[in-house]
Amino acid sequence: MFTGIVEEVGSIVSIRRGSRSATLKIQGKEIFSDMKLGDSIAVNGICLTVTEFGGNVFSTDATPETLDRTSLSLLSAGSHVNLERAMSASGRFGGHIVTGHIDGTAKVSDIRKDDNAVIIRFTCSKEQMEGIIEKGSVAVDGISLTVASVDRDSFTVSVIPHTGKETTLLERKKGEIVNLETDVIGKYVAKFVGRREEKRSSFSITEEYLRERGF
Repeated sequence: MFTGIVEEVGSIVSIRRGSRSATLKIQGKEIFSDMKLGDSIAVNGICLTVTEFGGNVFSTDATPETLDRTSLSLLSAGSHVNLERAMSASGRFGGHIVTGHIDGTAKVSDIRKDDNAVIIRFTCSKEQMEGIIEKGSVAVDGISLTVASVDRDSFTVSVIPHTGKETTLLERKKGEIVNLETDVIGKYVAKFVGRREEKRSSFSITEEYLRERGF
């Protein structure tokens, strides 16, 4: 589990591509202080496993599912990425619950300044929009953000100077693709409510139902 509070911005050293998979070497600094083989690292919000490390570079594998669902296939050597170690039991919980399991991608559709903030609009699918609520939380490229406004097929976030400085978010340009993970608590609530509605809609009082019960 992660928090969406990016620890540092790293960079892609190399990507070795298979037919539908990839092995990445990623350079960082802060995240190596207690790194072990098998650790989970969020790379632009994607939960990846450390398979090898040394000299401030770690290796990780991406499966076809990961490449299909995320923006990872768009990266190349030199690309900057947001890095966060999995949350420790004794760590502070500064953002929101982020699983590292990406729902899909969104497109940057607008960027504008608003005094000291930058307002970014993201366009995504109807399914993803169902998990986006105004003033709720969303992880964009692994960054915990608050949803400022919601439209039919898009939403906005307001990026404060600190977030812009400590992450890759302000490197994004209009038309570029980002990883999106909606709030996991919202997903469970929506699924629970959906099941209850499904059960309710499948039940109806009929003449046969009443007759069987002596009416």
